[in-house]
Amino acid sequence: MLHTKGAKSVVIAMGLVACGLAHAQQHNTLTAQEKAQGWQLLFDGKDLGGWHSYLEKTPGKDWKVSDGAILLEKRPNDPAADFQDLVTDAEFANFDLKLTWKMTPCADSGVMFYVHESPKYQNTYETGPEMQIADLTCTKPDSRVLYERSGDLFDLISSNVEWVNEAGQWNAFEIIADKGHVQFFQNGHKVIDTQLWTDDWKRLVAQTKFTAWPDFATFREGHISLQGTEDKGETPIRIWFRDIKIKKL
Repeated sequence: MLHTKGAKSVVIAMGLVACGLAHAQQHNTLTAQEKAQGWQLLFDGKDLGGWHSYLEKTPGKDWKVSDGAILLEKRPNDPAADFQDLVTDAEFANFDLKLTWKMTPCADSGVMFYVHESPKYQNTYETGPEMQIADLTCTKPDSRVLYERSGDLFDLISSNVEWVNEAGQWNAFEIIADKGHVQFFQNGHKVIDTQLWTDDWKRLVAQTKFTAWPDFATFREGHISLQGTEDKGETPIRIWFRDIKIKKL
């Protein structure tokens, strides 16, 4: 039997835990503090308002909302327009972007920024740098190649450690772009820190496949993009995104 004082302590402790759970932040919402700091949601958990497929007026058919997340679900024979990369309607210059994602085994995707939408460019990656999304071990060849692993600045700069969870688990991405100073964080760990548009940056780009696209990473404002055009992974390929929010700097 518990003493009265001890019983009261247990009840109070249980009440505090319950209170904490009740006040845990719901997905796809902003706290009062975040609102005061200038954060805004790019996805409300209900529909794809504010997004469209690249060079299209609406999202492709393979993009949908499921259980409070943006879900890409694609099969090999789907028309390309159905899984064309998703881009924000709005454009952003200096920003702090946060989101979480998970995927089925061996899938491949990415988050791009400074995407310039124009018929001049057939793909988002012709203009937008990418924070790579790849499975921990089985995205072939990406997860086994430096510069193409999850969290890397794709094909340009690789992180020293792969702070990515296994397929099926949620991962947190943060991209800070402020006057060309770009930082990537994966699950709370800084993985990339670089400066765009300098002579060193131009020399780096010139050594990669991006040299074929002279306007790559030259725009200082553009769309945020979620990549849907990769075909790696177990069929049907599924990738989820949620808690997508941005703060202008």
